[in-house]
Amino acid sequence: MKNEETQNLAEIGGRIRKVREASGLNLHELALLSGVSAPALSLIENGKRDLRLTSLFRIAGALRISVGDLFDERPTDAPIPSGEGYDLKDYT
Repeated sequence: MKNEETQNLAEIGGRIRKVREASGLNLHELALLSGVSAPALSLIENGKRDLRLTSLFRIAGALRISVGDLFDERPTDAPIPSGEGYDLKDYT
């Protein structure tokens, strides 16, 4: 896995852990509510498991938040800073 991907997984996992703890839930309780096993949740929270989109929705639902709350999103109407466009030359 690429370093950036690993970092992204760790960030999302950390946010899941933070919301879970703020909700007063332990791993086993979140596992019961989400249908994702406690060992899998532990790996997700530690950024060591690439979770499926369906699992992400189940976890967010169990935590009573939207999936978007787990992401650091830039507003869609925000302009792309100059020089930060798409570089597709490596893909053509």
